[in-house]
Amino acid sequence: MTRYLEEFQVGESRISHGRTITEADIVLHAGQTGDFYPHHMDAVFCATQPFGQRMAHGTLVLSVGVGLLAGDVNEVALSYGYEKVRFIRPVFIGDTIRSRATVSGIRDNPKNQSESGFLDELVEVINQKDETVLAMSKIYLISKNPNLSSK
Repeated sequence: MTRYLEEFQVGESRISHGRTITEADIVLHAGQTGDFYPHHMDAVFCATQPFGQRMAHGTLVLSVGVGLLAGDVNEVALSYGYEKVRFIRPVFIGDTIRSRATVSGIRDNPKNQSESGFLDELVEVINQKDETVLAMSKIYLISKNPNLSSK
């Protein structure tokens, strides 16, 4: 798929299918990151806490949320980064999450205005109750259509 910067519009959105978070996801993520914090790993400790159960790592929710949106590869776009990441609600074992991405801004690349620009997406990860559990801004660096450029 090739989609140039000029082909996007502010307000357009896409939504992913769902994915259920499992205990295996949490254990694997803890092993990969070294984050064995008791809120993720210790069911007995968590039973004494306000949420009463183990919760997924915020970085796990972020990773899965981004992965759910990784469908078609746009050959003229690169992920440039993430900003304003917020973990709004906990995600528990057995919760099913999906991701919604809405184009929130389009702007020129100040270092190369004639060839590329930035596209901002508001990414929201939503649980099975339609509650937002994570929100962030994802930034893409996308080529402009060379056939439209004035050189």
